[in-house]
Amino acid sequence: MAPDASDALAVRQKVQQFLTAACIGNLDLLKNIAAQLAEGNEISKTVAETKDANKRGALHFAAREAQTEVCKYLIEELKLDVDTKDEDGETPLVHAARQGHTATAKYLLDQGADPSIPSDLGATALHHSSGIGNTELMEYLLSKGAEHHANPNSKTEDDVTPLLSAVAAGSLACLELLVQAGAAVNVTAGGATPLHVAADLGSPEILNRLLEAGADCNVTDEDGQKPIQVAAARGNREAVEILFPLTTKVQSIHEWTVDGILAHLSSEANKEEETRIMKGADPSENMYIPKRDLPELYASINDVCWGLIAAHLDSYLASWLVFCVGSKFHPEAKERAAEAKLRGDDAFRRMEYLTAVNDYTQSIDLDPTNATVLSNRSLCWMRLGQPDQALTDARACKELKPDWSKAWYREGSALRLLQRFEEAANSFYEGVRLDPENMELVKSFREAVDAGRKFHGKDQGKS
Repeated sequence: MAPDASDALAVRQKVQQFLTAACIGNLDLLKNIAAQLAEGNEISKTVAETKDANKRGALHFAAREAQTEVCKYLIEELKLDVDTKDEDGETPLVHAARQGHTATAKYLLDQGADPSIPSDLGATALHHSSGIGNTELMEYLLSKGAEHHANPNSKTEDDVTPLLSAVAAGSLACLELLVQAGAAVNVTAGGATPLHVAADLGSPEILNRLLEAGADCNVTDEDGQKPIQVAAARGNREAVEILFPLTTKVQSIHEWTVDGILAHLSSEANKEEETRIMKGADPSENMYIPKRDLPELYASINDVCWGLIAAHLDSYLASWLVFCVGSKFHPEAKERAAEAKLRGDDAFRRMEYLTAVNDYTQSIDLDPTNATVLSNRSLCWMRLGQPDQALTDARACKELKPDWSKAWYREGSALRLLQRFEEAANSFYEGVRLDPENMELVKSFREAVDAGRKFHGKDQGKS
């Protein structure tokens, strides 16, 4: 290899190690590599300029992984800009808020982070915290937001507000906080209102709170549907009963009663399904998708809420709720998710595991339903020596594909690294049951059992 190429590779590896140290919270290693990269120059300037291909630096990674001590060193000792932006216009605060890292986000706010700064897509930390139902962080953001004149009605480029995010996430507590902060309840995105979204989700508590706050039952979406029609299309009697007294008659529905509305929308849905089947569509292909096409709002909410809800690893159920709201998976988001996955695959082959984690995270933000990407990111975490994160991804993968042997293998591998050998053996065993011919699973099961015996034998010898 030519000297210049060799030197460039060595520097790239150092950058990778540096960002990995920020990610895993190894402050001593981070300081050591920072000094090497600086080569006698000013360390703070070197650290500020050391970034990955997406212009994410140590502060972005530390915030995303809740490494508050690393954040303290970077901000208080090296004086890094707390509001530094990456390629997507996201600040460290946005990264921390999206992952639900309340303590880290609070620290950043206390150090002067501006909660009103939006990403290039227009999403703020408030969008993210409301999208994952983080009321503690929301309260803090709203209090700090007052100092920065932050707007609780801030909109993304798709017109999604924090309140719409909270409703899509099914979070009554977040909705309450936003209403109290002055958030508007009759905003529209893609022609639909929060009441349309709530009607589709069918939460009586959220519907009632929106109505108390002045939500209009008679606004129609781009398909000409009122919230009561959206609720009826989902077969949600309770929601229809709540909306019925406040909704003016829809002329196309002849019997204007709760039963009549439900029957009418059910009949319409059946007709659409029959037409679809006659055209040769697979009846099972839309298993998780409402039969009736909903307005473009739900695709808009999906685009934003992959980051707002689904990227939070403990909120996969919430991400499925948002997915179910959508009339279909937004094609552009799916394409971008696939592109990010390919970048992650390339980085993995180069053994640049932190870069791969970053690319896979972008893919998951856009499509949280891809179990393969979660499996791949789990493996990257293991290669980075982070079994806790690996286990979280493996379990999220298993939730999505419980009949996939590799998901059980990933879970078992992470548990084995954590020296939880009995649990690891159980996971490997479940994988073997699904794929009895998989010799790697069989071998891993036996090794976990043996390791558990030796581990417990040592413990007994000490007692």
